[in-house]
Amino acid sequence: MSTIKSETVVTRPHKKRVIAKKSASTFALHILLTILGFGFALPFIWMVLTSLKPLKDIDSRDWLPEDRKFRFENYRDVFDTTPANVQVGEVTQISKQEDGTPVYSIKRSLDGDVESVALDRKTKFYNMDGLEIPIDSVQEGMDVRLSRPAGDGVTFGRFYWNSIFVASWVTFLQVMTSAFAAYAFARLKWRGRDKLFFLYLATMMLPGLVMMIPNYQVMIKLGLVDTYIGLIIPAAFTAFGTFLMRQFMLSIPTSLDEAAEIDGANKWQIFWDVIMPLSRPGLITLTIFTFMGNYNSFTWPLVMLRTTEKYTLPIGMLFFDSSRGQATHLLMAAIAMSVLPMVLVYILLQKHMVKGIQLGAVKG
Repeated sequence: MSTIKSETVVTRPHKKRVIAKKSASTFALHILLTILGFGFALPFIWMVLTSLKPLKDIDSRDWLPEDRKFRFENYRDVFDTTPANVQVGEVTQISKQEDGTPVYSIKRSLDGDVESVALDRKTKFYNMDGLEIPIDSVQEGMDVRLSRPAGDGVTFGRFYWNSIFVASWVTFLQVMTSAFAAYAFARLKWRGRDKLFFLYLATMMLPGLVMMIPNYQVMIKLGLVDTYIGLIIPAAFTAFGTFLMRQFMLSIPTSLDEAAEIDGANKWQIFWDVIMPLSRPGLITLTIFTFMGNYNSFTWPLVMLRTTEKYTLPIGMLFFDSSRGQATHLLMAAIAMSVLPMVLVYILLQKHMVKGIQLGAVKG
């Protein structure tokens, strides 16, 4: 009895030291991760603060506006604006609206085209330094930037909708095709299954730029250039998604399939009622990866699209930039708005995403 008591007395301080060391290590790790996380968040914080500045304060090293007043109206202007540099021609008052607001006519030179459009007094003019010019002070031959579209009516909101529309359809189709293919490769037994899977997996080694020209030629022959379908269909199939979903389905016990067959379920019912619910973490993970990748896609939409009203967000951002100057405050506001859906999706689904990645690595 005395021996047992002495061992208990000896081990308690040792356990306390071990617990203290683990607590100190955990605390230090959390501090390090917090510092690193803050460092990664700094560019995003700078972007948001810059989006709330007037254009004249953009070059300032101060992170806040000089007058310490945030311009939240920049976000409103983003959705009402397609900034464009114009060469002012003759400006004349041509009519008045019902409320007495005068309407002006201006000759616009944009992308090599010269046209005359009507502008009301709500239209704002800025010089190349970002300073606002009253409409009465606009002189012939002056280079200015309009604060909202003149004629075409294509705004940031349209680009926003295009990106969400295309990314949502691509995500839906890619997740479904990947799940179907993964089920065939993981749960069904047929000759040459594994060989065909590795051959399909080998396509991941082909860079996307290598396949762009053949895909573009196919889209030309199908008449799908400058269409949403031309953006969606080539991205609806992916070897990575099939590989990811196959890993999840391999981790599901085959005894569940056998039990379902005994209960009279066919292959489709097993897939839809048994495998798909159990693969939910993998489906969520693939959904996040697919949506983020296609929402930010730039090269393929740039090659495929010709009509401004069909542009996605990454291409639409080019309207906030030109060789004559930048609407940097609006550009930062547009970028902040463009990343908002991805941030929300990640915050809401991050637990499922981490769980999905862990489960997908259990069995290869």
